[in-house]
Amino acid sequence: MVIRKFQSADLSQIMEIWLAGNISAHPFVDQSYWTDHRSMVHDALLEAEVLVAVDGPTVLGFAGLQDDYLAGIFIKDGFRDHGIGTQLLGAVKKNHPSFTLSVYAKNSRAVQFYQRQGLKIIRRQIDETRNVEYIMQWNE
Repeated sequence: MVIRKFQSADLSQIMEIWLAGNISAHPFVDQSYWTDHRSMVHDALLEAEVLVAVDGPTVLGFAGLQDDYLAGIFIKDGFRDHGIGTQLLGAVKKNHPSFTLSVYAKNSRAVQFYQRQGLKIIRRQIDETRNVEYIMQWNE
């Protein structure tokens, strides 16, 4: 596996991973929320800093950033719990000594992952889906 910068040929795989990952990790959010935001995310990815974890031509996961905001880390179904997210987050930390992210409080698996990686909850808020989300921060 290699972590590298996004290439346009990665986009369709990234979008599949993004949609499937959001639907499976957030059963408390109506699936239509994710499908309705698909084109917006597609366009945002083209403007974002995106790191991809690949094995040959297969995208196994990715991390997307907008400035010092980590919009998310997504891992392909079947490849979670193999250290890919940890490696992607490590690559993000290497280039961003400080960043924030938002994660749903009900997504306890993700909250615990980020806490194990040294991020701290700095605030909680209600998002547009009316779910509690934590704002977490990394500082070197």
